[in-house]
Amino acid sequence: MSVHINNKSCNLCGICIDICPGNLLLQKEDEVLIRAPEECWDCAACVKECPTQAIELYLPSEIGGRGATLRAKKEGTERIWTCKNPAGEINEYRIKIK
Repeated sequence: MSVHINNKSCNLCGICIDICPGNLLLQKEDEVLIRAPEECWDCAACVKECPTQAIELYLPSEIGGRGATLRAKKEGTERIWTCKNPAGEINEYRIKIK
């Protein structure tokens, strides 16, 4: 698995940089980069906390098929996880935030 950062959607707030437990994200001028993708733990902390949904986690082919992605957003007392499969089908899962 791996993360992808859509810098067109990123507002450069720095939350992902601060939250990454592996200290793998950095801001370079007007974009956020992952300095060593092979070291990413796929913990999804950056995906979960990104306020603009600019970060996606690519899922392994066993879970969603090659190219499936997972995004998250906070809405009130829920976190909405959005899974998009390679065919473009989208499934949303709402989970209460404790």
